[in-house]
Amino acid sequence: MLLVAPMKKLCLMVLASLAPVLPAKAMDNALRAGLMKLDPETRLEQRCDAEVLDRISHDDHNYKADRVVAYAFGTPQMSADAIKSSGAAFRSKGQWYRLKFKCQTAPDHMEVLQFRYKIGDEIPESDWARYNLYD
Repeated sequence: MLLVAPMKKLCLMVLASLAPVLPAKAMDNALRAGLMKLDPETRLEQRCDAEVLDRISHDDHNYKADRVVAYAFGTPQMSADAIKSSGAAFRSKGQWYRLKFKCQTAPDHMEVLQFRYKIGDEIPESDWARYNLYD
Protein backbone atom coordinates (compact mmCIF):
# COMPACT_ATOMS: atom_id res chain seq x y z
CA MET A 1 0.00 0.00 0.00
CA LEU A 2 1.29 3.43 -0.88
CA LEU A 3 1.07 5.97 1.90
CA VAL A 4 0.74 9.65 1.20
CA ALA A 5 2.11 12.07 3.77
CA PRO A 6 -0.63 13.99 5.64
CA MET A 7 0.29 17.31 4.00
CA LYS A 8 0.16 15.77 0.52
CA LYS A 9 -3.21 14.20 1.34
CA LEU A 10 -4.50 17.56 2.52
CA CYS A 11 -3.30 19.25 -0.67
CA LEU A 12 -5.03 16.65 -2.85
CA MET A 13 -8.24 16.81 -0.80
CA VAL A 14 -8.35 20.60 -1.18
CA LEU A 15 -7.80 20.31 -4.93
CA ALA A 16 -10.53 17.69 -5.21
CA SER A 17 -12.97 19.84 -3.22
CA LEU A 18 -12.34 22.82 -5.51
CA ALA A 19 -12.87 20.84 -8.69
CA PRO A 20 -16.69 21.23 -8.87
CA VAL A 21 -16.61 25.01 -8.36
CA LEU A 22 -13.70 26.00 -10.58
CA PRO A 23 -13.93 26.38 -14.33
CA ALA A 24 -12.22 23.53 -16.19
CA LYS A 25 -9.13 25.57 -17.15
CA ALA A 26 -8.59 26.79 -13.58
CA MET A 27 -9.06 23.29 -12.21
CA ASP A 28 -6.49 21.94 -14.66
CA ASN A 29 -3.98 24.55 -13.52
CA ALA A 30 -4.71 23.87 -9.84
CA LEU A 31 -4.42 20.12 -10.32
CA ARG A 32 -1.19 20.52 -12.29
CA ALA A 33 0.32 22.76 -9.61
CA GLY A 34 -0.69 20.33 -6.86
CA LEU A 35 0.67 17.31 -8.69
CA MET A 36 4.01 19.01 -9.37
CA LYS A 37 4.55 19.37 -5.60
CA LEU A 38 4.41 15.58 -5.09
CA ASP A 39 7.27 13.12 -5.26
CA PRO A 40 7.34 11.21 -8.60
CA GLU A 41 5.82 7.94 -7.29
CA THR A 42 2.95 9.71 -5.53
CA ARG A 43 2.41 11.91 -8.60
CA LEU A 44 2.12 8.79 -10.79
CA GLU A 45 -0.45 7.28 -8.44
CA GLN A 46 -2.49 10.48 -8.09
CA ARG A 47 -2.40 11.29 -11.83
CA CYS A 48 -3.67 7.80 -12.66
CA ASP A 49 -6.34 8.04 -9.93
CA ALA A 50 -7.54 11.31 -11.49
CA GLU A 51 -7.65 9.65 -14.90
CA VAL A 52 -9.75 6.78 -13.51
CA LEU A 53 -12.30 9.21 -12.08
CA ASP A 54 -12.44 11.33 -15.24
CA ARG A 55 -12.75 8.43 -17.66
CA ILE A 56 -15.41 6.49 -15.75
CA SER A 57 -17.60 9.56 -15.26
CA HIS A 58 -17.14 10.66 -18.87
CA ASP A 59 -17.56 7.26 -20.53
CA ASP A 60 -20.68 6.09 -18.67
CA HIS A 61 -23.09 8.69 -17.33
CA ASN A 62 -24.60 6.05 -15.00
CA TYR A 63 -21.51 6.58 -12.84
CA LYS A 64 -20.25 9.70 -11.11
CA ALA A 65 -16.92 8.47 -9.81
CA ASP A 66 -15.57 10.52 -6.92
CA ARG A 67 -13.02 8.26 -5.22
CA VAL A 68 -10.69 5.45 -6.27
CA VAL A 69 -8.59 3.07 -4.18
CA ALA A 70 -5.99 1.34 -6.33
CA TYR A 71 -5.00 -1.12 -3.57
CA ALA A 72 -8.42 -2.15 -2.20
CA PHE A 73 -8.08 -5.86 -3.03
CA GLY A 74 -4.35 -6.14 -3.66
CA THR A 75 -1.13 -4.26 -4.21
CA PRO A 76 -0.89 -2.60 -7.63
CA GLN A 77 2.03 -3.45 -9.89
CA MET A 78 4.09 -0.32 -10.41
CA SER A 79 6.90 0.46 -12.81
CA ALA A 80 8.70 3.72 -13.42
CA ASP A 81 5.84 5.19 -15.49
CA ALA A 82 2.87 2.83 -15.09
CA ILE A 83 0.42 1.32 -12.64
CA LYS A 84 -1.54 -1.88 -13.16
CA SER A 85 -4.20 -2.61 -10.56
CA SER A 86 -6.31 -5.74 -10.75
CA GLY A 87 -7.76 -5.10 -7.29
CA ALA A 88 -8.95 -1.51 -7.35
CA ALA A 89 -12.31 -0.06 -6.33
CA PHE A 90 -14.10 3.18 -7.10
CA ARG A 91 -17.03 4.97 -5.49
CA SER A 92 -19.96 6.36 -7.43
CA LYS A 93 -23.10 7.89 -5.93
CA GLY A 94 -22.25 6.41 -2.52
CA GLN A 95 -21.69 2.85 -3.80
CA TRP A 96 -18.39 1.03 -4.33
CA TYR A 97 -17.52 -1.07 -7.40
CA ARG A 98 -14.62 -3.36 -8.27
CA LEU A 99 -12.22 -2.03 -10.89
CA LYS A 100 -9.22 -3.13 -12.92
CA PHE A 101 -7.07 -0.55 -14.66
CA LYS A 102 -3.73 0.04 -16.33
CA CYS A 103 -2.34 3.53 -16.63
CA GLN A 104 0.89 4.59 -18.33
CA THR A 105 2.17 8.15 -18.12
CA ALA A 106 4.95 10.24 -19.60
CA PRO A 107 8.16 10.23 -17.53
CA ASP A 108 7.08 13.36 -15.62
CA HIS A 109 3.78 11.61 -14.72
CA MET A 110 1.70 14.55 -15.89
CA GLU A 111 0.35 13.18 -19.20
CA VAL A 112 -1.46 9.86 -19.48
CA LEU A 113 -0.22 8.03 -22.58
CA GLN A 114 -2.25 4.81 -22.33
CA PHE A 115 -5.21 3.94 -20.18
CA ARG A 116 -7.53 0.93 -19.98
CA TYR A 117 -10.09 -0.04 -17.38
CA LYS A 118 -12.85 -2.51 -16.66
CA ILE A 119 -15.63 -1.99 -14.13
CA GLY A 120 -16.54 -5.03 -12.07
CA ASP A 121 -19.30 -5.93 -9.66
CA GLU A 122 -20.82 -3.73 -7.01
CA ILE A 123 -19.18 -4.30 -3.62
CA PRO A 124 -21.69 -5.10 -0.86
CA GLU A 125 -21.75 -2.53 1.93
CA SER A 126 -21.09 -5.33 4.41
CA ASP A 127 -17.58 -5.67 2.86
CA TRP A 128 -16.62 -1.99 2.90
CA ALA A 129 -14.97 -1.93 6.33
CA ARG A 130 -12.88 -5.02 5.53
CA TYR A 131 -11.37 -3.25 2.51
CA ASN A 132 -11.14 0.22 4.08
CA LEU A 133 -13.83 1.62 1.82
CA TYR A 134 -16.12 4.26 3.27
CA ASP A 135 -19.11 6.33 2.22
